[in-house]
Amino acid sequence: MPPEVTGLCQIFFDLIAGLSARIDALTRQLRQIARQDDVARRLMTMPGIGPVTAVSIAVLAAPPEMFSKGRDFAAWIGLAPRQHSTGGKTRLGKISKMGQRDLRRLLIIGAMSAIQAAQKRGGAPDGSWLARMLARKPKMLVAVALANKMARMAWAIMAHGGVYETPANA
Repeated sequence: MPPEVTGLCQIFFDLIAGLSARIDALTRQLRQIARQDDVARRLMTMPGIGPVTAVSIAVLAAPPEMFSKGRDFAAWIGLAPRQHSTGGKTRLGKISKMGQRDLRRLLIIGAMSAIQAAQKRGGAPDGSWLARMLARKPKMLVAVALANKMARMAWAIMAHGGVYETPANA
């Protein structure tokens, strides 16, 4: 390789090393904040919610008192399905994608992580909601539905206190 290219590559490697060190420091700081914040610590008891998502929900989400139920919180994030109802027949469509885009993305990523973790353990337990959904729906659709459930559970944790408890049939 010509010396100019070698010098350029060394500059790029040094920049990447500096950025990696800074990312590591910020990650440690974020984990420390998550351990100190009561809401974030309780949110991290849910599968699929780590320090980044927990701190983001604690900081970016509106106060839980603003919502009367978990569905309202999920709709505020943009994870609730649109309703196309007529004549007493309820039809649910795609998610609205209105609201807090960053929280929606983090919850969907967390849901995908929870799905992958369940599949690595040999699949979700038979008869569980996740196993039934994965058997009949595409994985991404299941991830969005799981993110919706996670948003509702996050609201319940913030509004009523407590921590996540694994359902008996999960």
